[in-house]
Amino acid sequence: MGSELAVELKLLGAAVAVGLVQLLWAAAAARAHQGDLKWAAGPRDTPMPLGGVAARLERAFWNFAETFSFFAAAVLACAVAGKLGGPLTVWGAGLYVGGRALYAPLYASGIPTVRTLVWLVSMVGLVMVLVALFR
Repeated sequence: MGSELAVELKLLGAAVAVGLVQLLWAAAAARAHQGDLKWAAGPRDTPMPLGGVAARLERAFWNFAETFSFFAAAVLACAVAGKLGGPLTVWGAGLYVGGRALYAPLYASGIPTVRTLVWLVSMVGLVMVLVALFR
């Protein structure tokens, strides 16, 4: 059979799952906030402003979306270059995914400082993976 999938690639899959959960959570919150199924099912030509938790979840999702492509590219580049399996890539990918998984609930709860620190942890993880590529 084939070799075992690298931890970093499993974490990349976990990051995809985190993103999907955040997307669905934000969509459900927006739907609950709007309460207008006709608008949601239509072309949405007129924006419907969000507030509260729904708006925070939408911002948290887009924050994830802004960084995910960089993380995916870094992990895949390390895979192609044969750089997976070291402490920088394993710990870096773990920090990124863990940070991103914690970020949305913290943001939704309105917790400011801890949320920012968790975001910073995820960015440190992303940079660790990138550094491993160039070592």
